[in-house]
Amino acid sequence: QVQLVESGGGVVQAGGSLRLSCEARGSPYSANVITWHRRVPGKQRELVASIIGEDSAGYTESVSGRFTISRGHAKNSVYLQMNSLNVADTGVYYCRFPLGGQEYWGQGTQVTVSS
Repeated sequence: QVQLVESGGGVVQAGGSLRLSCEARGSPYSANVITWHRRVPGKQRELVASIIGEDSAGYTESVSGRFTISRGHAKNSVYLQMNSLNVADTGVYYCRFPLGGQEYWGQGTQVTVSS
Protein backbone atom coordinates (compact mmCIF):
# COMPACT_ATOMS: atom_id res chain seq x y z
CA GLN A 1 0.00 0.00 0.00
CA VAL A 2 1.36 3.37 -1.00
CA GLN A 3 1.54 6.05 1.67
CA LEU A 4 2.47 9.67 1.05
CA VAL A 5 4.03 11.59 3.89
CA GLU A 6 4.24 15.36 3.67
CA SER A 7 5.93 17.73 6.06
CA GLY A 8 7.44 21.18 6.33
CA GLY A 9 4.51 23.56 6.40
CA GLY A 10 4.10 26.24 9.02
CA VAL A 11 3.75 29.93 9.70
CA VAL A 12 6.33 32.36 8.38
CA GLN A 13 6.57 36.11 7.94
CA ALA A 14 6.50 37.62 4.48
CA GLY A 15 9.92 37.39 2.90
CA GLY A 16 10.74 34.21 4.76
CA SER A 17 11.36 30.67 3.57
CA LEU A 18 10.00 27.19 4.09
CA ARG A 19 10.91 23.81 2.68
CA LEU A 20 8.28 21.20 2.08
CA SER A 21 9.08 17.53 1.71
CA CYS A 22 7.08 14.57 0.50
CA GLU A 23 7.82 10.89 0.16
CA ALA A 24 5.75 8.14 -1.39
CA ARG A 25 6.47 4.92 0.48
CA GLY A 26 5.59 1.39 -0.39
CA SER A 27 5.49 1.50 -4.19
CA PRO A 28 7.66 -0.70 -6.39
CA TYR A 29 7.49 1.98 -9.09
CA SER A 30 9.44 5.20 -9.50
CA ALA A 31 7.56 8.34 -10.46
CA ASN A 32 9.04 10.05 -13.50
CA VAL A 33 6.91 13.13 -12.94
CA ILE A 34 6.19 14.60 -9.51
CA THR A 35 4.15 17.72 -8.92
CA TRP A 36 3.31 20.15 -6.13
CA HIS A 37 -0.08 21.82 -6.03
CA ARG A 38 -1.73 24.28 -3.71
CA ARG A 39 -5.17 25.42 -2.79
CA VAL A 40 -5.31 29.02 -1.69
CA PRO A 41 -8.40 30.50 -0.05
CA GLY A 42 -11.13 31.28 -2.54
CA LYS A 43 -9.45 29.56 -5.48
CA GLN A 44 -9.28 26.14 -7.04
CA ARG A 45 -6.28 23.92 -6.54
CA GLU A 46 -3.47 24.92 -8.88
CA LEU A 47 -0.28 23.35 -10.13
CA VAL A 48 2.72 25.08 -8.57
CA ALA A 49 5.75 23.10 -9.69
CA SER A 50 6.68 19.93 -11.51
CA ILE A 51 9.80 17.88 -12.00
CA ILE A 52 10.36 15.41 -14.82
CA GLY A 53 13.16 12.90 -14.52
CA GLU A 54 16.01 13.99 -12.30
CA ASP A 55 16.02 17.73 -12.77
CA SER A 56 13.73 19.08 -15.49
CA ALA A 57 11.59 21.54 -13.52
CA GLY A 58 8.71 23.83 -14.36
CA TYR A 59 6.83 26.43 -12.33
CA THR A 60 3.71 28.47 -12.45
CA GLU A 61 4.51 32.08 -13.20
CA SER A 62 3.64 33.44 -9.76
CA VAL A 63 6.34 31.32 -8.04
CA SER A 64 9.00 31.21 -10.74
CA GLY A 65 12.31 32.45 -9.39
CA ARG A 66 11.20 31.96 -5.78
CA PHE A 67 10.36 28.26 -5.51
CA THR A 68 12.60 25.31 -6.36
CA ILE A 69 11.47 21.72 -6.76
CA SER A 70 14.02 18.95 -6.41
CA ARG A 71 14.20 15.23 -5.86
CA GLY A 72 15.38 13.74 -2.62
CA HIS A 73 17.87 10.92 -2.23
CA ALA A 74 15.17 8.39 -1.41
CA LYS A 75 13.18 6.93 -4.28
CA ASN A 76 9.93 8.81 -4.76
CA SER A 77 10.85 11.76 -2.57
CA VAL A 78 10.64 15.42 -3.44
CA TYR A 79 11.24 18.82 -1.92
CA LEU A 80 9.80 22.25 -2.55
CA GLN A 81 12.04 25.08 -1.37
CA MET A 82 10.00 28.25 -1.07
CA ASN A 83 11.80 31.59 -0.71
CA SER A 84 10.61 35.19 -0.61
CA LEU A 85 7.21 34.02 0.51
CA ASN A 86 4.34 36.47 0.37
CA VAL A 87 0.80 36.50 1.72
CA ALA A 88 -0.56 35.25 -1.62
CA ASP A 89 1.36 32.00 -1.10
CA THR A 90 -0.81 31.11 1.90
CA GLY A 91 -2.65 27.86 1.34
CA VAL A 92 -2.55 24.09 1.61
CA TYR A 93 0.17 22.43 -0.42
CA TYR A 94 -0.11 18.92 -1.83
CA CYS A 95 2.38 16.63 -3.51
CA ARG A 96 1.25 14.29 -6.23
CA PHE A 97 2.84 11.11 -7.50
CA PRO A 98 1.58 9.07 -10.45
CA LEU A 99 2.71 5.49 -9.73
CA GLY A 100 1.87 2.27 -11.51
CA GLY A 101 -1.07 3.78 -13.32
CA GLN A 102 -2.59 5.32 -10.21
CA GLU A 103 -2.47 8.81 -8.81
CA TYR A 104 -1.48 9.47 -5.22
CA TRP A 105 -1.87 12.73 -3.32
CA GLY A 106 -0.29 13.82 -0.09
CA GLN A 107 -2.50 14.76 2.84
CA GLY A 108 -1.68 18.44 2.43
CA THR A 109 0.41 20.73 4.56
CA GLN A 110 -0.65 24.24 5.59
CA VAL A 111 1.56 27.18 4.70
CA THR A 112 0.63 30.49 6.27
CA VAL A 113 2.49 33.68 5.40
CA SER A 114 1.86 36.65 7.65
CA SER A 115 2.36 40.26 6.62
